[in-house]
Amino acid sequence: MVRHGKSSWEYGVEDRDRPLLERGIRDAHKVSRHFGSSSFEPDAVYSSPAIRALHTCVVFLRKMRIPYHKFSLAEGLYVFSGEPLIDFIAALPDTEDKVMIFGHNHAFTEVANDLGDRPIENVPTTGLVHLSFDIENWHEVRKGKTEQFLIPKALSL
Repeated sequence: MVRHGKSSWEYGVEDRDRPLLERGIRDAHKVSRHFGSSSFEPDAVYSSPAIRALHTCVVFLRKMRIPYHKFSLAEGLYVFSGEPLIDFIAALPDTEDKVMIFGHNHAFTEVANDLGDRPIENVPTTGLVHLSFDIENWHEVRKGKTEQFLIPKALSL
């Protein structure tokens, strides 16, 4: 799970249309470069349709060289609480073992704590939480393991 990068409030646009700040773009490059150095290769990537989440996702797709055919916009990720996010995860196709999702807080912090095995006070902008589960089907998703928690502030360029 990747929370969108730092976004701007200064344009007077609808919430879905808020763009990333330059800092948000830099942070997305930093976190994607670090995470991309691992062997994680997603079967699918889903993003909230909000511009700030989509832009963050596109940076990751490019930096990690993930083919665009693995990407989909998902209205179900434009949520701000944990329960609908867990419903989204539980409905993922069982043919997709490794999935990346891009979206919003407070949903990501709630799900990181509900499904992960270590407490996370807050998933900051461009924060990445890598969870793993010992399940056969997504509808069985329960408490798993927090593999990684990456935040831009803790990473060097």
